[in-house]
Amino acid sequence: MRSPSFPLPLALTARLSPVVVLAAAGWALSSGPLAAPQAAERQSAEQKTESRSASAPSTTTVPKAYSAAPAPCESVSKKTVESLVPGAKAAGKEIPSTDTELRRTCSWNALKGYDYRWLDVSYEIMQSDEAARNSYTAGVEKKSGGGDVPGLGDSAYSVVNLTTEDKQETREGVVIARAANALVTITYNGSDFESKKAPSTDTINKGAIKAAKEAVAALESDKG
Repeated sequence: MRSPSFPLPLALTARLSPVVVLAAAGWALSSGPLAAPQAAERQSAEQKTESRSASAPSTTTVPKAYSAAPAPCESVSKKTVESLVPGAKAAGKEIPSTDTELRRTCSWNALKGYDYRWLDVSYEIMQSDEAARNSYTAGVEKKSGGGDVPGLGDSAYSVVNLTTEDKQETREGVVIARAANALVTITYNGSDFESKKAPSTDTINKGAIKAAKEAVAALESDKG
């Protein structure tokens, strides 16, 4: 005698019921009421991980091209000093600084006959290239009326101005040059106390640029 069989629809239902139960359970975990707490837990864990990553201190350090200022009184050759400041001692005089590693200045000045000249060479080492760029830009904005000096450092600017006091003229040239995170500033001026006139713009400008080129070269050479 043959065993009775279930109708096909009922048999399929019996076979598929475990699958349906598992599918229903999966729905409850992934998109049903139970999903919300689990998703919230995952999101909270992800946020904590991101927060730790954001708050962790960076271990990346940006290398600086220059860490200390070179000796400014050795930055300009004896020949240049004799040419720009006749009668001055080639050794120059270094100006006291609160931090000689970051800021150093040397000064030469002399009166030969009635002709007076003054030359300053200054170095300033900044913490980064960006800081040096910002300082350079601010310096240029304060010295309007000049122009760029091509081929000098990463960027350079020169300006010459004439002042008159008690009918005595003085012409002063300033060159600001940036090389990576370092700034080089040249100040060069002159007066003739007999004629009351000042040296020409061309004389002062060329003299300041000449000193600036040697000072920047000394900086780059000191880098090693």
